[in-house]
Amino acid sequence: MSIITRRIVPAIAIAGTMMLVATGCIAGENADASAPDDSTATGEWSSDTLTVDFATYNPLSLVIKDQGILEDILGDDVEVEWVQSAGSNKANELLRSGSVDVGSTAGSAALLARANGSPIQVIDIYSQPEWSAIVVGPDSGITTLEDLAGTSIAATKGTDPYFFLLQALEEGGLSLDDVEVQNLQHADGRAALDGGSVDAWAGLDPIMAAAEVESGDQLIYRNVDFNTYGFLNATEDFINNHADLAQAVVDAYEQARAWALENPEETAALLAEVAGIDIEVATTVIEERSNLDVNGIPGDAQIEVLEKIAPVLVDSGDVQGGQASVDKALETIVNATFAEKAAKGE
Repeated sequence: MSIITRRIVPAIAIAGTMMLVATGCIAGENADASAPDDSTATGEWSSDTLTVDFATYNPLSLVIKDQGILEDILGDDVEVEWVQSAGSNKANELLRSGSVDVGSTAGSAALLARANGSPIQVIDIYSQPEWSAIVVGPDSGITTLEDLAGTSIAATKGTDPYFFLLQALEEGGLSLDDVEVQNLQHADGRAALDGGSVDAWAGLDPIMAAAEVESGDQLIYRNVDFNTYGFLNATEDFINNHADLAQAVVDAYEQARAWALENPEETAALLAEVAGIDIEVATTVIEERSNLDVNGIPGDAQIEVLEKIAPVLVDSGDVQGGQASVDKALETIVNATFAEKAAKGE
């Protein structure tokens, strides 16, 4: 279930003086040329509300929400609403329904959504994580990918762990026909593994890291190349009609990234608080698996990764329209306008 919250008191104060950014309305791809380009010059924004998601798999969203960075940028004229995403699939549902204006997913999930007709584009990159692996219980006899044949595996369809699983099965000479996939949300997948109702789980941090420490679960297969980037997405409608707000969100993300890189311990403490996990687990996630020190401008690096995953998406049968739809999505999913402007400090 998605949870709508509003920030009341920040838990961590921003170090130093935060520069408030007033941005003009920047035309994104397919933008309406008739839209005004001076909406913020008069102190007015294109909307009086902005709804964005936060997620434990997106540490920068936690920093922005906790510190009120967006509220500081937008002032009193825009009410910021926060909606929690339990996974990339849920974030895509929120974007498609219009329940959020900006949502965070894995790159693979964003590609799947766009290939299936969701008009989203990536406007910023928030991480390059190793956030998924194949997980088994502490006493499991499964030690290799080949051992997964004939087993039951929990995975959340439409998310990076699911696509990680598909690639891992192929690596082990297996296919979906060789296993039984139980489509469970990430936290439920861990519970199913610990309860013995599945043999393995395609895990997602920070839940996966907590399972290692708290339950003694084992990661039997890791491959950073099978993980895709963290994508910050918005619909084309929002980009075209509220480019000033899209820019404000991306600016906030770049401010949060700089702060998180300078304050990893505080970032881990925030993750531990929000996710309800031990600080040791959160520290592992932030310092070893999140890789927040990545260029926020989406482009060739992300497309290269998605091109490797594209055949897996097509073969899975999850894409309506097959290869043609995936190819079209690859060509149109990136909108670097806002991140480029943020990088220049404009």
